[in-house]
Formats: sequence, C-alpha cells, structure tokens
Amino acid sequence: MYSVIVVPPSCGSVTEQLRIGAGERIEFGRAEPGGGGLVIAHAGVPRIAGEIAAHRTFWLLSNLSEDQTYVVENPEGAGEHVKVAPGRVDAPVPFELSRVTLPAAGDLLTFDVWAPRHAFRTAERGELEGAGTVPAFALDRTKRYFAVLAALCERRLRGEPSAPLPAVEEIVERLRPSWPKVSRSAVYWNIDYLALKLRLRPGPDTAEPGRRTHGKKESLASLALRFDLVREDDLVALAPVPSEAAR
Repeated sequence: MYSVIVVPPSCGSVTEQLRIGAGERIEFGRAEPGGGGLVIAHAGVPRIAGEIAAHRTFWLLSNLSEDQTYVVENPEGAGEHVKVAPGRVDAPVPFELSRVTLPAAGDLLTFDVWAPRHAFRTAERGELEGAGTVPAFALDRTKRYFAVLAALCERRLRGEPSAPLPAVEEIVERLRPSWPKVSRSAVYWNIDYLALKLRLRPGPDTAEPGRRTHGKKESLASLALRFDLVREDDLVALAPVPSEAAR
C-alpha cells in the first residue's frame, strides 16, 4: 500500500502521479532517474537533485544539490515551512500536504508531495484518574476577541503567509457585518485583552506608543498561527449574522 504521492509539476492526470510505499525511495532531478522517478526538465536543476523516501505516515527529503537550500511548505499552514540544507539526508517532513520549492537559475520550481495516511489518536483521557491537564491556550471561539484574532490573521490564513497585518481601521470594517457597533477602541481593547490572555511578553519594540499596537498584533498573529490557535475554518467567525441576532 502506498503512503506517499509525488505530484509532478503541471501534472494533468492521476496516472502521472508517482506513488511509493513505506520503505521505498524515488529520485528527482534533471536526468532520468534509474528505475523511474521524477524528471524536472530545467537547466538549473541538478541531474540528481534529491530523493524522497516514504516512511509509514510521513516522508523524508534528501537534498543532493551542492549549494541550494530546498524549502518545503505546508500550503494550508499559513507560512509553515521546513528548510532542507544542501547535503542534508533524510530530513523528516511532517506535513500531510507539502509543496517542495527548488531554486533553479533564477526560477522557483515546485512540485507537491502528499502523505494521505497521516494518523491521529484520540485526545480523550479514557479512564485516567486525577485532575485534567490545564490547556496551554484557552480561547472561546464564540467571543468577540476571537473574531478580532480571526480578522487579524485572515490574510495569512487565506494563503498569503507574508501579507501585512490589517490596520485597526481595516479590522473594524471587516468585523462590522457581524458586529455592527464595533469601534477602534473596541478592537484595541480586544487586542490588549488577547495579549494578556495569551501571556504575551512586551517586546523591545513596545517603547514607542505608535509602535506598541503593531508589535502586539504581530506577536499575537505569530503565536496564533504557529500553534494553530486560529485556522482557516475559524474565519466563519467573520461571517455576517442575521439582523435579528446582531449584537
């Protein structure tokens, strides 16, 4: 049974995909790999550029280039990525959906790797006795502060990991359909409250009043996206509410 699927650039059909099972490896590069593999026909790609190995529910990437770092991104991870240095062998890649980027003579070439057999165990405590574990971050997705957090992270959740954060005025306009009475002061209050609730420490850029909110927003977004405190599915919190339910 295969555990990893390699999707070539410009793949047009399922038959062009390469499927490997646990313990199997395929090479990729400019030259036709022996025994089959992924050919990337570009003069800037080494003849043997790398190797992909399937290992149970995840996969390993070997960078066989001499001087190019490869980047493996999670397309759904709001900027989540792994860098694999030249010569690194069997670097584990934890993403279920991955996009491998190869720098090649001024171009950035990509192909996808899927690991559809990712597994998760239940988080239920079963019959364990004693006090439960205190959650690391306690956020109520029905509260207005969570809507502010979702609006703050929206651009990066929608596939623009380097997008600038919205200004407070933009957050106000984004929230108005679901929160008609929202104001700049209300957004500021919720940002301050989130920083307190998530125990953010003041950064070195907080000395000047004008930079204080921006630094706090950046810290909040960074923490929330890094630990998946807000996901793309949570953007439903920004949806307009029926007029009779508007608060």
